[in-house]
Amino acid sequence: MSDTPALYELNSTVEALATAIPALPKPEQACQQANLAWHQRERNSAWALQLAELAEQGLQNLPEDQALRTALRLQLTRIDVRRLRNEPAADQALALSIRQAAELAADWTICADTCWVLSQLASGNGDMPGCCAWLEQGVEDAGRAQDKTRCWTLECFLARYTGLLDRQGAEQRWGDSFGKCDPDLPAPARAISQLYQAYRALRAGRLSEAAQGFSTCIEALLQSGYIREAIAAQANLGATFNDLNDPDAALKWMEIGLDLARAHGWPSSIAVCQMQLGETLRLVGRLDLAEEQLSAARNCFSTWPSSRNYAVSLGYLGWLALDRGQPQEASALFTELQALAGVSDLQLTAQRGQSQALLQLGQLAEAEQFAQLALQHACLHAAGEHEIELRILLARIAQHRGADTAGTSLHQLELAHQRVQSIAVYKGRTELLNALAQAYADAGRYREAFETSQLAANARAQSLSRESANRLESIQLRNLSESARAQAEHLQQLAEAERQKAALMQRNNATLEKLGLIGQQLTRHLDMASVFAALSRHIPALLDARAFEVYLLDEDGQGLQSMFGLEDGEPIPASHIALDAPSSNAARCARERTELSIQLAPDGSDPSQVPGTMRTLSALFAPLLIGERLLGVVTVQSPQADAYGEHERMVFRTLNAYAAIALDNARAYRHLQLAQSQLLAQEKLAALGALVAGIAHELNTPLGNSLLMASTLEQRTVEVERAAVSKVLRRSELESYFSEAKAMTRLITLGLENAARLIGSFKQVAVDRTAEQRRPFDLALLCEQVAATMQAGMRKRGHRLVLDIPADILLDSFPGPFGQILSNLIENAMVHGFGERREGEMRLSAKLLLGERVELRFQDDGSGINAAHAARIFEPFFTTKFGQGGSGLGLSVSHNIASSLLGGSLTLDGKVSTGTCFVLTLPLRAPQVEAEQAQESGGQV
Repeated sequence: MSDTPALYELNSTVEALATAIPALPKPEQACQQANLAWHQRERNSAWALQLAELAEQGLQNLPEDQALRTALRLQLTRIDVRRLRNEPAADQALALSIRQAAELAADWTICADTCWVLSQLASGNGDMPGCCAWLEQGVEDAGRAQDKTRCWTLECFLARYTGLLDRQGAEQRWGDSFGKCDPDLPAPARAISQLYQAYRALRAGRLSEAAQGFSTCIEALLQSGYIREAIAAQANLGATFNDLNDPDAALKWMEIGLDLARAHGWPSSIAVCQMQLGETLRLVGRLDLAEEQLSAARNCFSTWPSSRNYAVSLGYLGWLALDRGQPQEASALFTELQALAGVSDLQLTAQRGQSQALLQLGQLAEAEQFAQLALQHACLHAAGEHEIELRILLARIAQHRGADTAGTSLHQLELAHQRVQSIAVYKGRTELLNALAQAYADAGRYREAFETSQLAANARAQSLSRESANRLESIQLRNLSESARAQAEHLQQLAEAERQKAALMQRNNATLEKLGLIGQQLTRHLDMASVFAALSRHIPALLDARAFEVYLLDEDGQGLQSMFGLEDGEPIPASHIALDAPSSNAARCARERTELSIQLAPDGSDPSQVPGTMRTLSALFAPLLIGERLLGVVTVQSPQADAYGEHERMVFRTLNAYAAIALDNARAYRHLQLAQSQLLAQEKLAALGALVAGIAHELNTPLGNSLLMASTLEQRTVEVERAAVSKVLRRSELESYFSEAKAMTRLITLGLENAARLIGSFKQVAVDRTAEQRRPFDLALLCEQVAATMQAGMRKRGHRLVLDIPADILLDSFPGPFGQILSNLIENAMVHGFGERREGEMRLSAKLLLGERVELRFQDDGSGINAAHAARIFEPFFTTKFGQGGSGLGLSVSHNIASSLLGGSLTLDGKVSTGTCFVLTLPLRAPQVEAEQAQESGGQV
């Protein structure tokens, strides 16, 4: 998506941009909102300003250079909106500062667009040379930006505005340059080319070509966002039909343009249409209506008294005053028009009108003076029609003087007739020839008078023929334009249908996306209470569901139990419905396993209406299915009739699918928890049994040795006693006995001390394991005690455990669960790490960390863990020794104890090169754990 908007863009592209913006990242949203505001400045000026405000709030999220460009674009958008609304502001100075900033940033696109806005400001102020100068600069800037489309568009406008000042010069410079559009040009640029050709044809008097051109390009202009140009084109199309002697078509197109201008609320565009409409009404003789429209236009344009539109409105009002016999008012209007600069092409009109006003006032000398001045001007600028009209006017002035002894009237009429010969089409030829024939007759030149009258008759016939041809051509063009309008309207209807279809698809996609998120929220819960709570939030937000209820199938499958329900936010009392209940829609839905859409009787007489509940008019029932397995039924109900259309049913259907999965998961998880509790109990008993067997085996050696020494000592004592009694005991034998007795008692004492130590360790570990009580303990001592209980198993398998635990590391925690983790790690190493191998080594080390934490590392030199299994070792029931004594709970239980009860973590260090290393990180003080009683909700909430 480009950061640089086109000067004008197609509606479809703008709509796509508006649709895409909400999904964009926040920084990019601001940039594209500014672009959308630029494109909406003529389509919807109010929205453009709102978008500009939104974009401005996000400028701080953009890089500095992009923020600057976006800010300049926003300022330019606001200036153009004010221009369209005729809101006075110092916008020219502001636009100049924008161009200066853009030039410093070398952003030639914004420079070109600023020149476009400046040209429109100059045109509105009546500064047509300034308008053309800014367009020249804009073409140059667009060339620096290497923007072919902007170059083409701005130069096309330049050619059009230059033609107003100097038609011949514009023709020499551009000619038919814009007649053949490059097919690679975007549609908006091609529309402007068509518009230029229509204006060019209108100025050249090629009315049929102009009418076709305007008819063809109006819809393209509207689709491209050139709303103001489309309004002007409709007004000019009306003026063209007026010249083709079809005032009905003229008035129709002008009214269409006026309606469009009023819809957008642009005063100057409204006034342009009113001005053209007023002139047309004047020509058809509806002078009062004409004055109403022309006066309104003049009042609007008076804000810019030097503008061309204000000058044209003065001229139209002047001719209207003459038509109404108000020469004094006409003279004042034409005097004001002559005083205006920058409208040289209207000076002839003003001077001719002033001369006619003075003629009506009887001021013949002044009238002749203005007419002569205007005639000189017309001859100088080769304005043939003006020259003819002025000579006819001079002839009338001479006739009003009375006796025309000098033949001035006849002379002027003859000169006018000569000038007519050089003009292909002149509407007043018949009137001129009649006046000339009468002048010949008055001068006694009857033969010439007769011949001229014959020419007048032929001219009248030709004029009638031409008017008929023009009328026919106008009808054909009107039909063509009507056909084009009908086709455009048809295309608009198709586009609107596609837009509505796309909007519906977008709405459905947005709904499905939202439903997907809701589905994730529902299915992540593993208890029914949470699932019901989520449904209570989301169902009323998506549907008109004043009441909804969830039923679950009984274990025996013979009935439905109400598990959860709300009506106007209040819990619904629990109820039970037999599956064969004939009047229950919920039972019917369960039996038929199909969705039901019910419209209930307004008077509450429907047998399914539960007394004392909300009066329901619309209801939906849907089965909760997992494949072919029925879980229950969900219903939503509304007091509104026909509350659930296809869209609502789709939403309800999707929610039910997610709800079925979530409830089935919750039920399965409950069963899993029961099974897991049993397995954990069995695991604890097995661990305790192994502990007892190990300590018994470990006690066997010191107790056996002590028993052997005690029996030997007893035997030796009997022998010494017997020798003493028989008086054969020698001193050496007695000394030997004493020495042996001392040695054996020392061995007996050592063995019994070892046994006592083992029994003490066993007792402490056993108490910790069974009670799981919190107490302070020395880490090194506890590790030694746990190692002692595991010593028999390690010695039997030929392995050894090396402890590297610093002294005086004190913990306030749970020694029993900690010992269970350590035992599980030792057992896991012997079973999985060493397998059948003997003489494996395990090492348990510890060190203090910052933040009152301790890190224990348990490492073995076994076979290690496969990379494919490393990510799953803490999952419940995952084991590689399934069926070989592995339950898959050892590491899972250890991980849960470490993270939940002890407040730490148990992780696998994957960076060791040999064997396996587990890292147990614990706080020196375990978190406080409050007794919690799990509650399972299966009833009303």
